[in-house]
Amino acid sequence: MNLSVEQLEEKVADLLAEARKLGASAAEAAVSTNAGLSLTVRLGDVETIEHTRDQGLGVTVWFGQRKGSASTTDLGPDALRETVARACTIARHAAEDPCTGLADPERLATDRATLDLDLHHPWPLSPEEAADLARRCEAAALDFDPRITNSEGATLTTGEGSFVYGNSLGFMGGYPTTRHSLSCIVMAKDGDSAQRDWWYDSRRAPEELADPEAIGRTAGERAIARLGARKIATCEAPVLFRADVATGLARALIGALRGHAQYRQASFLLDSLGEQVFPDWVRIHEDPLLPRGLASAPFDNEGVATRAQDFIHQGQVARYVLDSYSARKLGLQSTGNAGGARNLAVESSGQSFDALLQRMDRGLVVTELMGQGVNPVTGDYSRGAAGFWIENGAIAHPVEEITIAGNLREMYRQLLAVGNDDQIPGSLRTGSWLIERMTIAGH
Repeated sequence: MNLSVEQLEEKVADLLAEARKLGASAAEAAVSTNAGLSLTVRLGDVETIEHTRDQGLGVTVWFGQRKGSASTTDLGPDALRETVARACTIARHAAEDPCTGLADPERLATDRATLDLDLHHPWPLSPEEAADLARRCEAAALDFDPRITNSEGATLTTGEGSFVYGNSLGFMGGYPTTRHSLSCIVMAKDGDSAQRDWWYDSRRAPEELADPEAIGRTAGERAIARLGARKIATCEAPVLFRADVATGLARALIGALRGHAQYRQASFLLDSLGEQVFPDWVRIHEDPLLPRGLASAPFDNEGVATRAQDFIHQGQVARYVLDSYSARKLGLQSTGNAGGARNLAVESSGQSFDALLQRMDRGLVVTELMGQGVNPVTGDYSRGAAGFWIENGAIAHPVEEITIAGNLREMYRQLLAVGNDDQIPGSLRTGSWLIERMTIAGH
């Protein structure tokens, strides 16, 4: 049984009191518990059942401008005292840092520490019921086409947890959450061609999950579509990143705008505040207060109030992604992003996926990326890829064993359109991205 928010608040209060007792001038603490069920069915049989239960606490203390942190998975009173003592020992031996410390008091979310964003929807699912849903999902994939010959299984995961953060400035806030997901991975074979693909959905509330059959059919459809993939000759051409892979381009942007990358001078968008980095129609923003959002939170990991805000406005960098420390290093103020951006959204330019194919006319649709070939300092981009070759605005054939290359700065500037096909699972909403030109390395 998970501890309640009220019980976790007592743990945090005890941590802060112990820190004061040991002489800390300031302190913060966070405690969380999580429990859930994960079940996988493969070829109709239950392959794994896992009941999960996790808990942990972390405490940070300051002695003036010296900081120490410690954590534990034991929530007992003795472990609590030992963890605070370890943090205090570390702090006493740490070097002074003028930028460290708690968040600025005026930015704390004191007036909304108990704001309900409708994030808690428990699913009292038995293993038998979970297995039935997973079987339905996998069966829909296997039945989609006789060329679906094997499965890596369908997995249903459900979890419930509680989180509380508090600090010595008097802030205390927390909330319960749930997250439920269903996924399916299948293999297709036709002659010498064999392909693998998958699909999934993830939601706060179980009734909002896509039908198991719909998830399975999508996995099957995606695997079948890749059969007969071939290499193409090296060329330069427009590239359309399908919505579910275009998320990586948006995450690379947020990484480059993070305050820690900026003050360390480890960003390809260094000192870019106010700079035009996209065409002027582009808007990229976050909405941390979205009800039932997978990344929603009324306050960030430091208790700072979150808010809807633009990171890219009319193509220009509107703000960095800042916690309190990086903000002080840069002479700015926290943007409420300790822990990252929440419910990021890339506004569409209005075209459907088919309209983007027509506009591209001839080029590459990317549906899978492989490798980690992105340099966060220079923006150089080189990834293994698979997808479809487009001729006359329509799919000509699937493509595999290619590499796409460019530079993120140039790719952002050459963004021609963002589709309205943004109904993809996850906490990042975007449609497909059409880039004017990239290098495609084939044979």
